[in-house]
Amino acid sequence: MIGRLEGVAVVTGGASGIGAACARVLATRGATVAVLDRDVARAGAIAREVGGRAYQADVGAEDTVAAAAERIEREMGPVTILVNSAGIIQVPVRPRELSMATYDDVVRVDQRGTWVASVAFARAMLQRRTGVIVNIASIAGMRAMPLHAYAPAKAAVISMTECLAAEWGPSGVRVLAVSPGYTRTPALQAAIDKGERDVSRLASNAALQRLVEPEEIAKVVAFLASPEASAMTGVNVPVDCGWLAATPWNTYGGLRDQGN
Repeated sequence: MIGRLEGVAVVTGGASGIGAACARVLATRGATVAVLDRDVARAGAIAREVGGRAYQADVGAEDTVAAAAERIEREMGPVTILVNSAGIIQVPVRPRELSMATYDDVVRVDQRGTWVASVAFARAMLQRRTGVIVNIASIAGMRAMPLHAYAPAKAAVISMTECLAAEWGPSGVRVLAVSPGYTRTPALQAAIDKGERDVSRLASNAALQRLVEPEEIAKVVAFLASPEASAMTGVNVPVDCGWLAATPWNTYGGLRDQGN
């Protein structure tokens, strides 16, 4: 049983997908949730659902994030948990087909945005000598994929997690990462509906033969943010239905059904 969470939890990208799931689960565990998103209307809907408050910011814009951090601390109280979930996905294309505008946008949000929000909210955590930051990375940052902007950006988030954990650990701030596998978010579902992803291939390459649900990611985030994980920092936790374990088996003909 995970203990009750205390204080204010900020979820970037909290208006949808994994971020919205994190907002819901953290609220049920006792945290007061600030939903931070550039779409403030959708953020407001999630905030009302979880009894929290919505704030608008573009995580790639340093000034707006710093202003949001100051406002949240002033209006809601000390931030004890930050979940960096804001991110955008990328269509798998060849390098020559990937525009620099798309590349820069992915890096700006997924990589730079995680850094900007971490630094902005860590300032007060470091002064209080307590706090937890959980970054939403991806299994794409752990393997080669035809996602030439997204995968390197998520690999950078994993590296950033380790660097900041060592930097801020002596001041009592823990920094961790969760790497989701293929998760049934609205963004992935839209890609499936457009024919950009084959859901059967996504599921069949995982040991559990299914996609991850957003709430399953959120539950791991809540555990890492809880006192039960107080000795954990600088680690990356894959939540992927066994995709990382299963994919090498394709070399040997694929997974075997033990029921046959």
